[in-house]
Amino acid sequence: MGIIPNLTQKEQMLKEIGYSSIDELFADVPEKIRINGLNLPAAVSEFELRNEFNDIISTNQPVTELTSFLGAGAYHHTIPALVPAILNRSEFYSCYTPYQPELSQGILQALFEYQSLVAELTAMDATNTSMYDAPTALGEAALMAARITRKNEFIIPKSIHWDKFSVLKSYIHWVGLTIREIPYAQETGEVDLEALKSALNENTAGVYIENPNLFGVFESRITEVKQLLEKTLLVVGVNPISLGIIKPPGEYGADIVIGEFQPFGNPLNFGGPYNGLFACRKEYIRKMPGRIIGLTQDTAGRQAFCMTLQTREQYIRRDKATSNICTNEALCAVASALHLAALGKNGLIELAKQNLLRGVHLATRMAELNGVQAPLFKSKHFNEFVVQLEVDSETILAELAKQNILGGVPLKKYFPEVGEAFLVSTTEVHTAEDYTNYINALKQILADQPGGGQ
Repeated sequence: MGIIPNLTQKEQMLKEIGYSSIDELFADVPEKIRINGLNLPAAVSEFELRNEFNDIISTNQPVTELTSFLGAGAYHHTIPALVPAILNRSEFYSCYTPYQPELSQGILQALFEYQSLVAELTAMDATNTSMYDAPTALGEAALMAARITRKNEFIIPKSIHWDKFSVLKSYIHWVGLTIREIPYAQETGEVDLEALKSALNENTAGVYIENPNLFGVFESRITEVKQLLEKTLLVVGVNPISLGIIKPPGEYGADIVIGEFQPFGNPLNFGGPYNGLFACRKEYIRKMPGRIIGLTQDTAGRQAFCMTLQTREQYIRRDKATSNICTNEALCAVASALHLAALGKNGLIELAKQNLLRGVHLATRMAELNGVQAPLFKSKHFNEFVVQLEVDSETILAELAKQNILGGVPLKKYFPEVGEAFLVSTTEVHTAEDYTNYINALKQILADQPGGGQ
């Protein structure tokens, strides 16, 4: 069709589709939910828009330009160069979603290897590939526990990240499952076993324990937790790096294991995408959400990989689906597998040791400062720990940030009982100079505060 003189582009398009006005085009939309236009700036060229975006991006400060001691579930780790080198090959990208059977054999094999690595790391029988992140994995674990036991209560410790708690509440809101919180011991930061004993009842579907927990504390009595449970499932949350030096959850009776695999192969990336770890015992495999990659043979007898046990509502009756998850973090899972493979067994052990020892080192140096208690809890901790001050902690963290030091995650909003405290995390990225600069800056800032350290 040729251009009609004196008509705007809008009028031209309306005429082409047989409408005389925008109102006529949207007549089927109820008037009460229509909006009267969008308050958008005037159109600009692609070049101008690119410059505007660059101006916005330039206000961001990545961790490579700061010294970050933030943690609480998202960690800055080194990523071997081979991970992006292999991950960015075109063979790992596909026009199909990671749930379509048309996926190539290459990506299917990579995901199969990911499952094998996760199973070995956690000492569990089966794993999926994979979940969005740790919070959604926890939500799915609670639903899975309810499906298996046909019970309607899920116990969690108070010492979990507030985002995990929020996502969990969203997952169970409409399914008749209730959450019961149990406190942590004020001295150790570990789960209060007496409170757990009191909370358990005939309606308890599952108990969730993190090892290490949000405070970085190892649950030294985790085997005793398992002994308390009879017809109740044990769901364990892990930091996968810590499994290089501690007993894997499969060896102390975990029924379901979840975790955040971001530390392996995935940068912080402004909060995502991440990679949720999910594993379970063999007898529960058909209740597990997501999908599993299996090894089989083709018609010629050759080794072949295929998607199996994807009990998703797209393929079976909705009431039989274990999850309505519509995608996953397949590329992030491949990145995690590449990172683990690059490390190997000995490399993983060394990485875990480095993170543990650096946490001990930094806590020891902080404890030497006046007005600082570090770590707050009298327990073994991994690469993060709680620091308590005698002055306003958020003011101290703000002053540290002015010196390009992200000192930690404030806790008093969600855990008022710990007072002026914040969570500090350290990994293999930190140097001796980073620690010295942090300690010196903290010491000076505390000395400048009324009632602070000397």
